[in-house]
Amino acid sequence: MSLRKYLTSRVFFGQVLAALAIIAVLGYLFMHWLTFTTDHGHEIAVPNLSKLTEEQVEEKLDELDLDYVLLDSVDFRGDYPAFTVVEQDPLPGTKVKVGRKVYIKINASGYSSVKLPDLIDKTYREAVPTLKAIGLEEGTITYEPSLGKDMVLAMRYKGRNLKPGERVMKSSKIDLVLGDGKMSYEEEVQIDSTATPEEDTPVDEQ
Repeated sequence: MSLRKYLTSRVFFGQVLAALAIIAVLGYLFMHWLTFTTDHGHEIAVPNLSKLTEEQVEEKLDELDLDYVLLDSVDFRGDYPAFTVVEQDPLPGTKVKVGRKVYIKINASGYSSVKLPDLIDKTYREAVPTLKAIGLEEGTITYEPSLGKDMVLAMRYKGRNLKPGERVMKSSKIDLVLGDGKMSYEEEVQIDSTATPEEDTPVDEQ
């Protein structure tokens, strides 16, 4: 039989159909195998772990066949209880596969302390960003007679004058005393000249 007759014969078409059927069956079986090995279609929604303790996180994720990794603690946030989840990745509601690890960050036990910067003679515009940069907040603003307008004359916390370098808790509200800019140079010199210097307290000799 010539090649041309063979290519147009029923035998050839039958073999082609058989080959296509085998390829289709193998493709179908391969897709099912791939679905099984990748666990396709069996995804789990990540739960909301916010404000849960590490023990509660472990218990909740175990029920869903998920795992977790504790990254580190973050600076204390007052809107979250101590030692509870503040951040998580993936986010709540994200679809993941069984065994996926959820990364969490835990709230610290309390506010840490910071050194109070020297804001004396700084302008109000300079002082406020400096406070916020180290985790402190702007408190009450009051004005006193002074030559420099909006210049920081004193720093206070709960009515007590603070000195640069003192340690205060983060998120504390620092009250600022500013100059009103209404005092003349002559008045300021006169006040300085009439101020009585503090006498040194003698130390008793042993």
